[in-house]
Amino acid sequence: MFQPAGNSIIVRSDGSPDGAGMTLQIDTATALLMDTRYVPSPNVDDRPDDEMSLIVIHGISLPPGEFGGHYIEQLFTNRLNPNEHPAFVPIADLRVSAHVLIRRDGELVQFVPFTHRAWHAGESSYQGRPRCNDFSIGIELEGTDEIPYEDNQYQVLATLIACLLRTYSQLSDKHITGHSDIAPGRKTDPGPAFEWDKLSHLLAAGLG
Repeated sequence: MFQPAGNSIIVRSDGSPDGAGMTLQIDTATALLMDTRYVPSPNVDDRPDDEMSLIVIHGISLPPGEFGGHYIEQLFTNRLNPNEHPAFVPIADLRVSAHVLIRRDGELVQFVPFTHRAWHAGESSYQGRPRCNDFSIGIELEGTDEIPYEDNQYQVLATLIACLLRTYSQLSDKHITGHSDIAPGRKTDPGPAFEWDKLSHLLAAGLG
């Protein structure tokens, strides 16, 4: 069984417990973020083992290079209409999801409970271990490989990661990677626009 570090955790935006600032709380009974919009994806199943030891960061925009709207939600809930944009034609029938999406304005949307398997990584391998969906959490950032991500996205991402690390003891800040790293040659996100140093600084400030 999963071994949460506590029943539920409130984490400030700087990663320290409770107090003022942005807070996130995970209900460990449901594995959902509290006070966060939940849009259940049908693209989910049980993990083969009760392991959750990797965090994978993705980037996504629909249509490519455009932000806003509900197209990402429609993709993750199998409701994307291929007639609305030519770019949707090859992806409308895909069955994919992520645990969480962080929009450009910092809004969080959850699609899959953290303890369940989201279909975000596809064919993948981490440190020689295949099928990363089995043991990972997938976090999508609304963005592209080339356009800088927003500062508030980094802040929310760091807060979310800190909350996950404090809630699920199997996770570690040493095992956070990008989609391109677990699927090289097939995927490029979150791309060169993603500032890993900025995320590391925020996590170090909050977890140190």
